[in-house]
Amino acid sequence: MVAFVLSTDSVPPNERLSYWHDAVWRTFVPLDVTTPRDTLFSGSVATEQLGQLRISTVDADRELVRRTRSLIAESPDEYLLLALHTRGRGVVVQDERTAVLGPGELALYDTTRPYTLDFPDRFETVVFQIPRQALGIPESDLRRITGVTIGPDQGLAGMVVPLLSKVAAEVGTYRPEIGELLARNITDLITTLITERLGQGTASLDAARQTLLLRIRAFIDARLADPALSPEAVATAHHISVRHLQRLFQAEGTTVSEWIRRRRLEACRRELGRPRRTRPAVAAVAQRWGFVSPAHFSRAFRAFYGMSPREWQNLAD
Repeated sequence: MVAFVLSTDSVPPNERLSYWHDAVWRTFVPLDVTTPRDTLFSGSVATEQLGQLRISTVDADRELVRRTRSLIAESPDEYLLLALHTRGRGVVVQDERTAVLGPGELALYDTTRPYTLDFPDRFETVVFQIPRQALGIPESDLRRITGVTIGPDQGLAGMVVPLLSKVAAEVGTYRPEIGELLARNITDLITTLITERLGQGTASLDAARQTLLLRIRAFIDARLADPALSPEAVATAHHISVRHLQRLFQAEGTTVSEWIRRRRLEACRRELGRPRRTRPAVAAVAQRWGFVSPAHFSRAFRAFYGMSPREWQNLAD
């Protein structure tokens, strides 16, 4: 995918502030952006999609960004954002905590609750925008990880920071199918990073449980096309009881069957959104990803996405 770039260099000086406000709004979620009015503002944001991740590099002059309760009510998009700061200084404030960032440091913030981003000087930051439901982390734990500085010398972050930097630099070079796999792996790695970070102050998240859950998810992803994939089959493959398996997923706010259905639907949606000349028939996609019939698939797709498979194809076109 070619990067989608919005830059104030493309507009007249007297329109730059308004343009930048709209650019930030369109790239992330509705936000209130304050910039200095006594100088000529300059900023750009380059955005690329990697599977379920949106990766945006922001390079801009001094600004203050707020996500208020009224903006949340207007657009309740549910994302967790991970900021990898690369130049200048930045401050992330959320849930009564403050993360002060320098180059190479990370912080997380959640679009479902108010937050403030303060950049007192020219800065650059890379933002990974992740659907909250893709993380599978309980709400109570997400509320404890925001507004916290995570340094590159702190545990797993030493591995995560170089990987995220490399992916952000090369995101446009990956084939779509590789991008999908890479996005899922990055999401799982971020989940593990959060688990590790929370475990430093509390034993509420058991590392062994989280590791098992990640292994189970990978097992499910590799067998989505198998109609026989079921909670019983997953439990047997991992030498645990179905009851134990269900408890693992209940802690994430879902069930095993719901997770399998969602992953299958995501795979089907990707195929149905392919260019018309290479797009398979709806019935073929349903069969390929383990649905018992086209009618069952269509009902499940509509229930999850609010439209039929053919309506999704028309939208993709």
